[in-house]
Amino acid sequence: MGRVRGRYRWWIGTLLLFSTVINYLDRQTFSVLGPHLKAEFHWSNERFALVIIAFRLAYTVGQPLTGRFLDRIGTRDGLTLGVLWYSLAAMLTSLASGLRSFCAFRFLLGAGEAANWPGATKAVAEWFPRRERGWAVALFDSGSSFGAAIAVALIPFLYARLGGWRPAFIVTGTLGLLWVVLWRSSYHPPETHPRLSDAERQMLRADRAAEQAHNDAVREASIPLPLGGEDRVRGAPGWGTLLALPQTWGVIAARGLSDPVWFMITDWFAIFLASKGFAIEDTATGFWVPFLAADLGNFFGGGLSSVLIRRGWAVGRARKVIVVGGALGVLMLIPAAYLSRFVPLVACFAVATFSYAALSTMALALPADLFENRAVASVAGMAGAAAGTGTIVATFLIGAVADRFSFKPILITASFVPLLAAVLVVRLVRNDARSGRGLLKVI
Repeated sequence: MGRVRGRYRWWIGTLLLFSTVINYLDRQTFSVLGPHLKAEFHWSNERFALVIIAFRLAYTVGQPLTGRFLDRIGTRDGLTLGVLWYSLAAMLTSLASGLRSFCAFRFLLGAGEAANWPGATKAVAEWFPRRERGWAVALFDSGSSFGAAIAVALIPFLYARLGGWRPAFIVTGTLGLLWVVLWRSSYHPPETHPRLSDAERQMLRADRAAEQAHNDAVREASIPLPLGGEDRVRGAPGWGTLLALPQTWGVIAARGLSDPVWFMITDWFAIFLASKGFAIEDTATGFWVPFLAADLGNFFGGGLSSVLIRRGWAVGRARKVIVVGGALGVLMLIPAAYLSRFVPLVACFAVATFSYAALSTMALALPADLFENRAVASVAGMAGAAAGTGTIVATFLIGAVADRFSFKPILITASFVPLLAAVLVVRLVRNDARSGRGLLKVI
């Protein structure tokens, strides 16, 4: 590969985008094929939910474990192993023959996919200065909505052209194997990367030095901690150490109380539209609109927060403004619950997903904003575990409520949950006496 001068970090960001797109293609294959699989295997919504929960269970347990693993072995090898694992699991799903085998293969898929967000967040912390991290997180996180939107068009095409659902899992699974080859040839830490220009390497070093100097200045001006209160251990901190910090709980709340809303839409949107009488084949041109809106929301949130930081806003203040605004926008799910016309219904979902994505971009940026690099993936993993736990509970309840009642109470409840996330972020994500003292950064 040729030498990329001055902007190699954005090539790394693009690789993370591709990884996230493939990640979502693999997981959305099942959801898009949901109406066909429900008909073929005679599943109720509750039984369909069991397959989703199998994925979520592995994904939830896997996030803190893979986060810790990534902090120990590094981003390059960690993401390589994760993508290889879930690509093979996606291809194996083509062998499923019923509820149990689908649950087993989706469990394996979730275990591998758990590495993507902790790994991408860690890579952003390694490769991007603070003023650009919002954009970088928006770039890779937009892959979730890009992948979901592509799946809406690609999976029905594969289903129709290849004669069924089994080849669709094989085709999407092979993409990850191709990505691994590109990743291994492109990614090394910036300190030792052979294709990184001297100017870009120096810029990254200068940003880290400035960040450390800012932390030192705040530390010297703050009230001294009691003996032993300053973090002096240079290895990856334990979960207990991290969970003792309110900032960790702020990050956990940001993901744990907002991600279930997104996964409700990605996992159940096709089923929801079917319950309203819309066929996927007839509404494909509008089905992807909420996912495109989410892409725009990613870049809006990341871009606006980066602009505010460049204009002198504190990082924490810039992130919180987007979090609060995004939570308010998700309230548009309420009118969506009452609409039966396709265009206004999809428009309400689009506003909600745009708003969620802006909030989510900030939630994903917070671990790199708040913590030293040696703890970033661990905190991101714990936040992902909280998101997975909330999603598992939500998925079980959605299946039961949809079968017994309708999707209306589900959408109304989902619209309010991100507001609680915003309140907790505002309360918990702030500087305190530990900020700038070794583990926590000044935000």
